[in-house]
Amino acid sequence: MVRNVMFVDDDHEMLQALREGLEKYQETFRVLLAEDGVHAVEQLRKNPVSLVVTDLKMPRMDGFTLLSHIMANYPDIPVIIITGYSTPEMKRLAQEGGAVGYISKPFLIEDLARQIMKTLRKESEGGTLHSVSSGMFLQLMEMEERTCTIRLRDKASGQAGVLFIRRGELLDARVGEQQGLEAAYTIFSWDDVTLSIQNDCPQKDNRINSDLQPIILEAARRKDESEASGDMSEDTVDEIDVSAVTELDIAEPSVMETIKTRLRAEVGERCGLEDIYHGNSFDYLLPPFAAMGGVFGLGAFKLGYIDQGDANDIILVPSNPSTLVTVNPKCPRDKIIQVLRDCL
Repeated sequence: MVRNVMFVDDDHEMLQALREGLEKYQETFRVLLAEDGVHAVEQLRKNPVSLVVTDLKMPRMDGFTLLSHIMANYPDIPVIIITGYSTPEMKRLAQEGGAVGYISKPFLIEDLARQIMKTLRKESEGGTLHSVSSGMFLQLMEMEERTCTIRLRDKASGQAGVLFIRRGELLDARVGEQQGLEAAYTIFSWDDVTLSIQNDCPQKDNRINSDLQPIILEAARRKDESEASGDMSEDTVDEIDVSAVTELDIAEPSVMETIKTRLRAEVGERCGLEDIYHGNSFDYLLPPFAAMGGVFGLGAFKLGYIDQGDANDIILVPSNPSTLVTVNPKCPRDKIIQVLRDCL
């Protein structure tokens, strides 16, 4: 994955020299240029950036102010300071402000390149994975109670995002100008991502304040709603096949009735059963459920109980199409699950 490294300096000749001198590293990182701190902040909002290299003395917003802004809003992005007015006091202030490196002008391009490469390597020290589901992977991180920063790029849209995890808990997320819960919804709608893992989490505050499963479910609901809206907009009223929709609603009625009858007979009228239907809204959970079975040696995945909080709960049964059983949250779930396992 090619990373973006942003260089910030009001000396245009210096910026061009850096662009030309670092061109040989273009397969590892891409050079972004900003003429001062204000321009750099605009770039950070628009582009995923892995590293900032900035001068200190600049008009409008100097390097110290930019460093403070990055530490407050992009704590995962390391900053290297370069300056032609180096003093021990200035170096101390830069390091206390959060800078990971400090270089005095003049310097050799190769020395700067080595420090850039060393810093970028930390970004993927925990490994890089291709073509995985963001939701499935994060559930595994939750199970392992990992502390890490995960950078992701969606194969379909090209969007990039960041997740901050401490002891398995999702603290924050960022995609472009989105941050927090909205960014998490966007990331968990990605089915095919490339991700890299950094084995620490610089984020301290919890801006999500939610369990993981409701976020993944809401992301799936939004994605389904968006896709359904897009499909509908391409049709006209005359082109919609109403009979086909009706057939989907009553697919395999004998199986549905058998399940309902057995639930009410073996569990009772207070079994909490709301509905049984076929659908693919929760199919994105099948891979992580199957993976968990492998991790814990539980065998093949047969069904999963999805606790949706205050809403009706869902029992997901892998079939073609998937079978979804909605039940009241206060239902005797163990008995219901046993009946379903016997039926399906």
